[in-house]
Amino acid sequence: MKTDQLTQFVHDARAAGHGSDSIRDALRQAGWRDSETAQALAAWAHVPGLPPVPRPRPYLSAREALLFGLLFVSLAVISFCICQLGFTLIDRALPDGGGNIHAGGVRMAVATLLTFVPLFLLLNHRVERIDARDRPSGRSLVRRWLAAASLLVAALFLLGDLAVTIFALLNGELTLRFILKALLVAVMSALVLAYYRDEMDDA
Repeated sequence: MKTDQLTQFVHDARAAGHGSDSIRDALRQAGWRDSETAQALAAWAHVPGLPPVPRPRPYLSAREALLFGLLFVSLAVISFCICQLGFTLIDRALPDGGGNIHAGGVRMAVATLLTFVPLFLLLNHRVERIDARDRPSGRSLVRRWLAAASLLVAALFLLGDLAVTIFALLNGELTLRFILKALLVAVMSALVLAYYRDEMDDA
């Protein structure tokens, strides 16, 4: 309700011919935060000869929740399976005599990748079509929140990977096997961060 009142006030002030600076000063004196004022000012576009023009607002969509939810899960599953396969290849190349490598886990990872990689590519193509047709796509609240969750998880994995690597170094356990596995986790986390980095630009 307060946000609606603020937005309506900005509309009326702009319609009366007041500029952004005078509106901002008045709202600051009334106790509104600068972030709230900036958001309210951004809700209206100034077009000469016309009343304040409303800008599109963020929205919720069940269909996009399904689309971006599947995209989020697909990317997470693919990243996990690639790490699992990478760990297996590293263990085979640099065995430590700690046990046998189970082929069943490798087959399951490959089967999962064969399922989820085409799904991810299909969903990503669908997202690109949405971006090309309906800009700005960043108005989707579902997309923003899932992108933020992906960035958070990837950042936590990257930080955790760095912390474990430093611990291994200080503990004298930094072997080539460990370095390669840590590097693989870091690369996958960085790729996820790179994939979603542009999603928050419009947030």
